[in-house]
Amino acid sequence: MTTMTLAVPDYAAIKERQRATWASGDYAVVGTTLQIVGERLCDAVDICAGERVLDVAAGNGNATLAAARHFAEVTSTDYVEALLDRGKERAAAERLPVAFRQADAEALPFADGSFDVAVSTFGVMFAPNQEKAASEISRVVRKGGRIGLANWTPEGFIGQLFKNIGKHVPPPAGVKSPALWGTGAHLAELFAGCQVKASKRIFNFRYKSPSHWLEIFKTYYGPTHRAFAALDATKQAALEADIVDLLKRMNRGGSSTHIVPSEYLEVVITKA
Repeated sequence: MTTMTLAVPDYAAIKERQRATWASGDYAVVGTTLQIVGERLCDAVDICAGERVLDVAAGNGNATLAAARHFAEVTSTDYVEALLDRGKERAAAERLPVAFRQADAEALPFADGSFDVAVSTFGVMFAPNQEKAASEISRVVRKGGRIGLANWTPEGFIGQLFKNIGKHVPPPAGVKSPALWGTGAHLAELFAGCQVKASKRIFNFRYKSPSHWLEIFKTYYGPTHRAFAALDATKQAALEADIVDLLKRMNRGGSSTHIVPSEYLEVVITKA
């Protein structure tokens, strides 16, 4: 009888590579177009004035700003300092009082039950150790508190985009797909014992054309930016062809503009 032992991923090394990926380009250029998702999520999780709210893997602060506009006491965290800087700029421009702190979603520097609500829009889903990230975001929320998540689904546009990228630049061995956070069954496992309510929503990417979308994402969106940088010219052309084909197939804007619906899961979890 042969016993097979699965290698444990080097999460520390993976996170360092991820940090470099998200720090490349300028995510805020893309991130600000997703602001409506943060607004919807804060409404869905029913954030009230005076509540203590934590934004995990906040990026440039979409959910952060939405929660602050509800007059909540908001702490915005991310492990990429450059992304937090963009959030700081936005909060300052809107005169919103927000605390910013660099933090790893898998090791949040807060005591148990420190927050009434935790939120994350397309952020915590990318943590390589999914079980640890879910455990941490749950730990820092008080009993009876809520967790609000917006996660891309495997079937949606961004889920398909990452599948295309993975064909050309394989993901780290042993790491689960981030798109699993966009499935109800996986969330039920990650947050066992909690009440999990999930609804499918659509965000529409609106660009001038497939080439315009590609130009923006190759330049500013870390995962796409780094994927192209890792390939030679021939392989870049192959990746570009696959992405353009996906963009054209999913376009509902006709020939005059480019509108690509991208499905995501809006999740409200009540901690038992």
